[in-house]
Amino acid sequence: MKELSVQTHARTEFVDITGAVERAAHELGVADGALTVFVPHTTAGVTINENADPDVMADVNAALDRAVPWQAGYRHGEGNSAAHVKASLLGASVRLLVQSGRLRLGTWQAVYFCEFDGPRSRRVWVAA
Repeated sequence: MKELSVQTHARTEFVDITGAVERAAHELGVADGALTVFVPHTTAGVTINENADPDVMADVNAALDRAVPWQAGYRHGEGNSAAHVKASLLGASVRLLVQSGRLRLGTWQAVYFCEFDGPRSRRVWVAA
């Protein structure tokens, strides 16, 4: 297993970790097979989405804010319940295919670490 470090700089941020995941695949010796990318945090997640137009992730963020507003009478005392809900909606892991040492992603796809309670120093685990 490889551990990646991700430093975020805003409360909500989508960080493209595709290159780091592909390097982890190489370091793990995965030429053909599959990887799991797992985020061990309750207020962050991981997703695969478009990387060609940054407006896509801005739209994802806006849609999540409409669906899960920061102020909605939550009971959790820390004040970050929206972050917990958003992380649950996106999920803590993705499974990726690897062929000839390269991630098998669609033309416009990238792997994003999704921060919902930043800024923070975070971890991502990559395992074959």
